[in-house]
Amino acid sequence: MSNHPLLQYAAQSQLKNRGDDVFKVGDGVRVSTKVREGDKERTQVFAGIVISRKGGHVQETFTVRRVSFGEGVERTFPVNSPNIEKISVERVSQVMKARLFYLRGRQGKSATKVKEKRYDPSEQAAS
Repeated sequence: MSNHPLLQYAAQSQLKNRGDDVFKVGDGVRVSTKVREGDKERTQVFAGIVISRKGGHVQETFTVRRVSFGEGVERTFPVNSPNIEKISVERVSQVMKARLFYLRGRQGKSATKVKEKRYDPSEQAAS
């Protein structure tokens, strides 16, 4: 933990409590961020696969990757940023690694393929 007073205060007050911890590496997410252009503010959505989460507490970040017009685009977001309005999970995946950097070397359809987690309706009814 850092000794900086603002970081300690943010850690104690738990800066954001939006329930964003429900996504993990491998999940397909849509991140809605606030973008300021002059004196106007609008919402911009960045959708892709979470390829890494790092850091902890207040300084935690996650990286989202998508393929746009045949070119790989990655963007790193702080989990506790006030500019993030919403993080919605589109698809839940089951991966065997903590970092999915191997997706960078892939092209075409295989660049977005991650094993999707299947749900059994009878399991949900039992719990």
